[in-house]
Amino acid sequence: MRAIVYIDGFNLYYLGLKKTPHRWLDLEALAKAVMPATCSIVAVKYFTARASGRVKPDAPKKQQAYLNALKSTPIVETIYGRHQVSEKWSGLVQPPRFLPKHQVASGITLDVAKVWKTEEKGSDVNLGVHLVRDAAKGFFDVAGVLTNDTDLCSAIEMACTDFGRTVHLLTPTSNPATSLVNVATSVRHVMPYIGPSRYFPDPVILPKSGKRIFKPTTW
Repeated sequence: MRAIVYIDGFNLYYLGLKKTPHRWLDLEALAKAVMPATCSIVAVKYFTARASGRVKPDAPKKQQAYLNALKSTPIVETIYGRHQVSEKWSGLVQPPRFLPKHQVASGITLDVAKVWKTEEKGSDVNLGVHLVRDAAKGFFDVAGVLTNDTDLCSAIEMACTDFGRTVHLLTPTSNPATSLVNVATSVRHVMPYIGPSRYFPDPVILPKSGKRIFKPTTW
């Protein structure tokens, strides 16, 4: 059975990988492990956006190392949305150092503070469009969709109902969104398959150029 795996990079990172040692993850190895043994993985599509350095200046460099490592696996395709970083008011943040200095010094008590908020724009739309297009064109028999984004419910339901494809929800959380569960063919939990056996080597050696790609030291 031909299979394509669609990975929502934002959901995978924030629900499964952030602040773990698992960030140097070989997506092809993960796809082959989590999908049914009857599947032949013909493509892995990774939907992400380039990191902004506004909040963490070293973030783009670390992400680029990972994106370069992904180039060592020919069946992995990276599709880009965009990151939007904005300063917004949020509920009270402790400790008080997050408050404007003049207000802390004057002893004024606030119940809101400005924080940086990072959002990924376009990746959910890109993933949904690719899933429906590939289903319509018959590029796969079985799909795996790694997400917990309910905006993808319609695309998953269309692939299943309108085009008769099998779509497994690959969930990075123990409590996946009910609306996603209801439209997918089945639910398969990703985290038990993530571990050292599915990491890239360090360094990754790109097959054509021989270039060495090293894992970021803080990962």
